[in-house]
Amino acid sequence: MRVIFAGTPDVAVPSLEALVASPHEVVAVITQPDARGRRGKTLHPSPVKVAAEAHGLPVFTPVDAKDPAFIADIAALDADCAAVVAYGQILKEDLLGAVRTGWINLHFSLLPTWRGAAPVQRSIMAGDEFTGASTFVLEKGLDTGPVIGTLTERIRPTDTAGELLDRLAHAGAPLLVNSVDALTSGQAAPVAQTEDGVSYAAKLTRDDAYVQWERPSHFVDRQIRGCTPAPGAWTTLPDGSVAKLGPVVQVADAAATVPGQLRWDDGKVLVGTGTSPVALSTIAPAGKKPMDAAAWWRGARLPEGSALGEA
Repeated sequence: MRVIFAGTPDVAVPSLEALVASPHEVVAVITQPDARGRRGKTLHPSPVKVAAEAHGLPVFTPVDAKDPAFIADIAALDADCAAVVAYGQILKEDLLGAVRTGWINLHFSLLPTWRGAAPVQRSIMAGDEFTGASTFVLEKGLDTGPVIGTLTERIRPTDTAGELLDRLAHAGAPLLVNSVDALTSGQAAPVAQTEDGVSYAAKLTRDDAYVQWERPSHFVDRQIRGCTPAPGAWTTLPDGSVAKLGPVVQVADAAATVPGQLRWDDGKVLVGTGTSPVALSTIAPAGKKPMDAAAWWRGARLPEGSALGEA
């Protein structure tokens, strides 16, 4: 079957590779336009564009996926189906109608839980024990279409959002291919989503990533892991400057400390929370690369009682 693929970040690449390796013919790839790096000088192609060009596939990078000329180009491809993984633009009805059997989205949650932009991050931050991936037929609602297939994945106690997304991206790739097989062959039986258990996963903001030391240690742990690697959990140092933090370890047997207060304890840098302290792993002061927390502590030479998050 003739298939179009739409996706942008690294997590979409395994699905593109799986479709290329399948009996289907990938006739085109849609991805976001080249973007500027952190320093803003050089344009960089998306990971999906890099992978598509390595296979010699035609690539479309519309600034606006609602552009009538772009939609006409997609319709002219005479595709049977389209597959979507983290593309980054909302697809309107005119574009959805430009292929014969429909658009299948691979979404990294067990729908209808965590509809929206950041399902893995929100699932970790909420303390869910399980998550997964779902394939569903795109319609005009936000992740509301009928579900074709699912897989379940346990969230490990130390999982960051990046680690869990990577596992789901690789596990979800064959699920997406199987769903394309089923839909284009007429064997799929999509099941409408129920309204029970609906939750929404809004995109993480910088405020979401500001560590709230007054909350319990398990909340701090989940918050930091859910924001790793992006947008990156952060706090303020005693001098008021900003620092990014790596995942922490809960230290249940340590004496309680004032929330945010730092102390050295047997080779560990501990920070107080609303319950028991947590041990820092890495810290990246503004303009610096992440460093081991113990090395940072020795170099910082902070006075007793210094705390994070006071500014």
